[in-house]
Amino acid sequence: MLIKAGIIGATAYTSLELIKILLRHPEVDIAYLGSRRENSVRISDIFPVLAGRFDKSCSLMTQKDVPEGVDMVFVTLPSVISMQYVPGFLNAGIKVVDLSADYRFQDKSIYKTWYKAEHTDPSGLEAAVYGLPEIFREEIKKATLVANPGCYPTSAIIGLAPLLLKDYIHTDDIIIDAKSGISGRGRESNEGTHYCECNENIEAYNVGEHRHTPEIENILSVIGKSVVTVCFTPHLVPMDRGILCTIYVRMKKEISSKEIITLYNDFYSEEPFVRIKTDCKLPKTKDVVNTNFCEIAIRTVGKRTVILSSIDNLIKGASGQAVQNMNIMYGFDETTGLL
Repeated sequence: MLIKAGIIGATAYTSLELIKILLRHPEVDIAYLGSRRENSVRISDIFPVLAGRFDKSCSLMTQKDVPEGVDMVFVTLPSVISMQYVPGFLNAGIKVVDLSADYRFQDKSIYKTWYKAEHTDPSGLEAAVYGLPEIFREEIKKATLVANPGCYPTSAIIGLAPLLLKDYIHTDDIIIDAKSGISGRGRESNEGTHYCECNENIEAYNVGEHRHTPEIENILSVIGKSVVTVCFTPHLVPMDRGILCTIYVRMKKEISSKEIITLYNDFYSEEPFVRIKTDCKLPKTKDVVNTNFCEIAIRTVGKRTVILSSIDNLIKGASGQAVQNMNIMYGFDETTGLL
């Protein structure tokens, strides 16, 4: 029996990627497309690449609307907006994978500080499971609400988790230098994403203020069972998609690159979407674009260890991981629709 899925916020870049993935998923039927802005407009008119493949129309929906005949929904609405819709879905018995930041923090005060809004769904916040399968797979299996991780946090956390769990690094001296393609800023038009501003240009943005900082620190603290602080600086680079995180950590004791690579190979040996580079090559965004893979390489440089972690921000950093989470929630093979 096919899972009837809905996409709420169907005109986002992440929604296009969801549609592409779900169209090749043998266990899912896309039964509903909801939009806050478009009514009776074919999704293929918004994304012409879908013409002739998927021409379903979007339905205009409000916070009170709950789609009929769906088993689960992917919510791709902006943060703060998403939590206005999710409770209605859960109350109707619909499972949710939410791609906003609204359910990534169990501490409401952290959310209020960084998103400048009171959280209006404390019960959902308490029930939500952080959707990083490599770390929280067992919790995801039982979840009705999964908070899909942010793109930068996905790359950074997968890169750091093995060393944290072994207590090998100083948790107050972690530097994350991250670079993302333009799609990471979303589909909304703004001056910073105009072609003339982005072309032939690399720039840092939201230095010390990026909202993924507390998400990274919060989840790493849960994993390491101690307070973790990071210095996180994102950059926008003139390409469509892809993320490369270069992470610098200070080790508590001297360990060779070979030993660390063995640790990572062992830790991720059963993970279908993590590839550890064991040769002299380093991760490149071109090698993971349009895939759900995360590629990692490790080098020892003086007293620091450097971890490089690369993903596609729209796939492993968003829609692919959302489908991976759905697969786990429904007991499907985790790679279904993703390979």
